[in-house]
Amino acid sequence: MSVIAVFAVVPVVMITLLVGLRGVAAMRTTSDFLVASRRVSPLLNSAAVSGEYLSAASFLGVAGLVVKDGMGALWYPVGFTAGYIAMLALVAAPMRRSGAVTVPDFAEARLASTALRKLAAVTVLVVAGLYLVPQFRTAGLVLSVVSGGPYWVGVVIAAAVVSVTLAVGGMRAATYVQAFQFCFKLLLFIVPAIWLLLQVTPDVRHEAVHPVPFTHFARDTPVDFGLEVTLEVHEPLTVRTGDGAPLTIPPGEFRVAEGTRLTFPAGAPVPDVRGGAPPGGPDWQRPLLDVQDTGHPLLGTWAILLATMLGTMGLPHVLMRFHTSPDGRAARRTAAITVTLLGVFYLFPGIYGTLAKVLVPQLYLSGATDTAVVALPSQVDSGAAGTVFTTLLTAGAFAAFLATSLGLLLVVAGAISHDLVPGGLARLRFTVVAAAAAVVLLALPSARLDASVLVTWGFTVAASTFCPLLVLGIWWSRLTAAGAIAGVAAGLLATAGAIVFTLFGPPVDGWQAILVSQPAPWSVPLAFGTMVVVSLFGRPPAWSTTAMLRLHLRERRDPVPLRGRDPGHSSWSARRSSAVRRMIRRLGR
Repeated sequence: MSVIAVFAVVPVVMITLLVGLRGVAAMRTTSDFLVASRRVSPLLNSAAVSGEYLSAASFLGVAGLVVKDGMGALWYPVGFTAGYIAMLALVAAPMRRSGAVTVPDFAEARLASTALRKLAAVTVLVVAGLYLVPQFRTAGLVLSVVSGGPYWVGVVIAAAVVSVTLAVGGMRAATYVQAFQFCFKLLLFIVPAIWLLLQVTPDVRHEAVHPVPFTHFARDTPVDFGLEVTLEVHEPLTVRTGDGAPLTIPPGEFRVAEGTRLTFPAGAPVPDVRGGAPPGGPDWQRPLLDVQDTGHPLLGTWAILLATMLGTMGLPHVLMRFHTSPDGRAARRTAAITVTLLGVFYLFPGIYGTLAKVLVPQLYLSGATDTAVVALPSQVDSGAAGTVFTTLLTAGAFAAFLATSLGLLLVVAGAISHDLVPGGLARLRFTVVAAAAAVVLLALPSARLDASVLVTWGFTVAASTFCPLLVLGIWWSRLTAAGAIAGVAAGLLATAGAIVFTLFGPPVDGWQAILVSQPAPWSVPLAFGTMVVVSLFGRPPAWSTTAMLRLHLRERRDPVPLRGRDPGHSSWSARRSSAVRRMIRRLGR
């Protein structure tokens, strides 16, 4: 491992473990492990939520998407942030007032259905899996780029640090680590951006704001293809291979294998990449997202916005954070502060993306646009300053992987050991380690998959399942257990079917390709409609109105699970007693 990788990763790993140890002394029960005994202040919680939410897709992915897809990629952070506004208005406080611990816990509490709880737990595993794999994948890619080492090293390091921190300290450790890492990431994202703007020449700044199409190579440019890429060549092109031998590429599609190194001569025309927009061209400058180059940018933009905004409302690792608040008012304040923190962070990915388009456009060819942020400093300064800022950005990126993975791994452990196979604290700790090992096995063969696509699929599944369940469960008293099960199942099957078809089915063109690869425009209405129609043919629970009052009336005291008893010291059947019955007893006093 290179010096940059050592100085970037080792301090982040050590600080993560040391900060996480703060949660050890206070963790004695299941409640401590999953929701930190519901005693996290709004400011600390909002920093932790922001640290958890700003994943590899935010720290590296948005800038990479700007290089790959153009200015329309900035709609991603718009959707990410807008989702918290919707969460603030519709979900945050009622979810906390429910007294639940996890999303499946809320589902059973609201509708008294064990089957719904199990289905919700399975959905948590699907969403978390789609989100976790790209975190570990990007950790492996970034470390391999800056160190020259194998891809699997970064994957294993990320998994080991996350699983040890959680197994030792639980949610309290995750809270301290994520809050610290948010401040760390924000500092390490803003300072290098300002340094880059000051270091680049006026011509580079002008070209970043007034893009020039990337049509010819300005100099001999070696390109390392870390992933398999299909190039579209319009005229014969002669390049040199890794051993210096000339290679003539004929017009048409040319598939470049993973691990290939090609050197393009100065003045040679730049080939297109299938599925991408050439940096600086008219399509690249258009402020809309042309998903999969289908020619329907408005539909593609709406598909991404619906997935990211509504998906944010249903992300299980974010929702679990609100259960750590002392009460509903604190949960709402947490969401409001989070919007502000995210708004500050998302001012800067566009800076990295537009500069990368000018300084490292070859990443568009290699498919390694996710590494654009860490590749920039060495292009501006090949000396000590460039090395220092590369190290700082790598450290920030690794902190992003760890912070998000902590929350995701925690909800996976909760879904398995709290909702599917109930157990105590020891089983939760074991599940964390086992789940991390399983995700490593999934991430190792996933280097060639697009991280932004995987993350967007995770948002789409959450938008099509948990978003309807939460919105209707909180705001519509006539929702029934049968309707909720049917709606969640319809959304899960629709999105899973679309993902499978995208990966293994025949190619589809035009607007149909968008609706298959990004199904939120039809899968979300399908889930909502199914829940409503099936519920109208049934009868809501007798306590439905009382439950709604409990969710929306401002609490005088924090709802303590099991009337003040610690769930870690009671039988499992007592631990699983319905929160709805607790609501009724409190209102009846």
